[in-house]
Amino acid sequence: MSNDPLSLQEIDERIAMTRENIREITEQATAISGAADEARNADRIAKQNEELDQLMKLREQLLQKK
Repeated sequence: MSNDPLSLQEIDERIAMTRENIREITEQATAISGAADEARNADRIAKQNEELDQLMKLREQLLQKK
């Protein structure tokens, strides 16, 4: 993520995109079998969850300033 301050709308859009990414990765994981694929998808989901957590914190901070 960039160091530039984001607006509430931008944060909400990124949250929506990240949630959609998690949903898509989860769907892909159910369609694919194999340890390597499962590990890769687990890593991708973990990364998206980390980004979602950061965005949710930014959103909360922004809302508290208002």
